[in-house]
Amino acid sequence: MSNVIQLTQDGSQTLFSETFDATYHSIFGAIEEAIHVFIAGGLDYAVLSEKRDISVFEMGFGTGLNAWLTYIAAKRRNLNVHYTGIELFPVKEGTWSQLTYVNQIPCTDLEKEAFQELHKCKWDEEVSIADTFTFQKLLADITVYNFEPSSFDIIYYDAFAPNTQGILWEEELHTTLYNSLKPGGALVTYCAKGVFKRMLKSLGYTLDSLNGPHRKHEMTRAIKPY
Repeated sequence: MSNVIQLTQDGSQTLFSETFDATYHSIFGAIEEAIHVFIAGGLDYAVLSEKRDISVFEMGFGTGLNAWLTYIAAKRRNLNVHYTGIELFPVKEGTWSQLTYVNQIPCTDLEKEAFQELHKCKWDEEVSIADTFTFQKLLADITVYNFEPSSFDIIYYDAFAPNTQGILWEEELHTTLYNSLKPGGALVTYCAKGVFKRMLKSLGYTLDSLNGPHRKHEMTRAIKPY
């Protein structure tokens, strides 16, 4: 896959996929979107549920931004996070090594090094990035992956938009993801399309319509009942 680095309006970078004709993050701000949707909307929701040992699944490891921000949050908040990301089209080292996220968020040298560790660690092998953060990235197709039921507290659903990769927003896959969540767990995504939210409701989720990042009016948090 051919990716081109682009600057977003908050000064952070995203990638433009020439294959899918889409950006990996909001053009209005990659870091701001990641923090708002996935950290505040997802990880912090689990913390509010008084969880300290949290299992996170991310659809699309991509630039590694969501995983890296979650690592920082786990380290600073004394959370034990078990993080799994799945990616079918890995970003090449010649591209991710040019990303400058570590210069745009105040962080320690160890936290900066963790960004590279996340990218350089072997695929399909669980590693310990820190005492508080275990990590595995799967080189696999999510549409055929065999998920264990009731595995995750939070799903970061960061796929390309429905008009780009429609199969990733269909009921069959999301039934599987619903089953992979623990009771009380939640799926969070930037997408707030009506047809998608209606499908989530039909699967049994309770929906929170939250303010979206930047100019987006909404994002979605779908909660699996106990």
